[in-house]
Amino acid sequence: MSSLMRREPFEGAVSLQKAMDRLFGESLVRPSLAQDMNLALDMYETDENIVVKLAVSGVKPEDIEVTVVGDTLTIKGEIKAEGEVQERSYHLRERRYGKFTRSVTLPTPVQVDKTTAEFENGILTLTAPKREEAKPRTVEIKAR
Repeated sequence: MSSLMRREPFEGAVSLQKAMDRLFGESLVRPSLAQDMNLALDMYETDENIVVKLAVSGVKPEDIEVTVVGDTLTIKGEIKAEGEVQERSYHLRERRYGKFTRSVTLPTPVQVDKTTAEFENGILTLTAPKREEAKPRTVEIKAR
């Protein structure tokens, strides 16, 4: 008696994204520190606003640039190294220094000219009001 086995035609296929990750991960070319520095970011929305919070400890507010082009929010900056240690005998060095760039796609259109930015305790908070057409609306239902 023979048995049939179900075969998935795309079971062994690798997604293009995974293939590209593997290609660049195994290459000799190392991405720049700006791309390697993955800063923690939270983004959420309320009825009125899109709020983005980015952890950028050790950065001065004047060293950060925020731009919105279309639906893409980009935050650029630089974490500057403190004075160099003359006698280097580090036991552990995990903090990173250098330029960083973080871009995210905003879920709805925002009013860029009314966006505010606050910096407190190493957290950059951007509050971008939604455009009127992006705000939720309630539709009244009339009974007949």
